[in-house]
Amino acid sequence: MADLPPPPQQSTRAPAGLQAAAKGATLHTCNSELVKCIEDMYDKRQELQEQIIREEEEKAKIQFDIRMLNERLQRISESLQRKILARDDYDKTIEETEAAYSKILESSKVLLSVLKRESATLSKKKTGAPEPS
Repeated sequence: MADLPPPPQQSTRAPAGLQAAAKGATLHTCNSELVKCIEDMYDKRQELQEQIIREEEEKAKIQFDIRMLNERLQRISESLQRKILARDDYDKTIEETEAAYSKILESSKVLLSVLKRESATLSKKKTGAPEPS
């Protein structure tokens, strides 16, 4: 047999039009996925933004509460300081009064004792009893 030229090889490539269509479909799929990913990122960002707003509001409320509590604490501390000073004044006055009262009581006992002795002496003089020498 005579040598025949080999048959022309068939290309495994699709025609150029089909290749372009396949590339277009792939590009469209990638584009759709890319748009979906971007939209998901916007949604997640929006969620975070809402959380940030809520937490900033909560933070502002807590800071306000802290300021109010600090002012209240200051007022109570000042009031407490004034009351403690007043109580200390009462304690001092009571102590001084009790000391003075104790002296008065002691003086009253001495006075009573002297008065009883003098009364007894006067009674003996009146009755004519001899005074003890």
